[in-house]
Amino acid sequence: MSATQTWPELAFTPLCNVDIRLAQPLVVGQGPIGKRVIHEATFVRCSGPRFNASMIGQANADWLMMSPDGRIGTLDVRCTLRTDDAALVLVTYSGRIRFLPSGVPDCIFVAPLFETEDPRYWWLNAVQAAGKGVAGEDGNILHYTFYELS
Repeated sequence: MSATQTWPELAFTPLCNVDIRLAQPLVVGQGPIGKRVIHEATFVRCSGPRFNASMIGQANADWLMMSPDGRIGTLDVRCTLRTDDAALVLVTYSGRIRFLPSGVPDCIFVAPLFETEDPRYWWLNAVQAAGKGVAGEDGNILHYTFYELS
């Protein structure tokens, strides 16, 4: 892109707020590519103008990889949701989490994707979302806002 060209504008449309409660972490420990910590979700609720859903099933977790200094985590999240009108939606996202020196999460940035076959929510399959989150002091409660990028 030359100096005279402009960048395309990026719009952020609110998609939903997300509240998550996590079980106590399962610390796998140091492996060949970093320290692995698994955070299983015990509760997930998405609330928004076009998308309202809750966690279903038991296979909902973040397979977090920690940097050697413990200050940065790389997220690998999978969660199955059931919408309030009974559609199933798989949400996956990666992202980064910054930790304070005390080990408390400081800021979380994520890039969610959605998968469903339900025609009422087919539009979600084309959405690239972005989100920002914060954690409670114990790190087991997370609050996100997801935005649809356009």
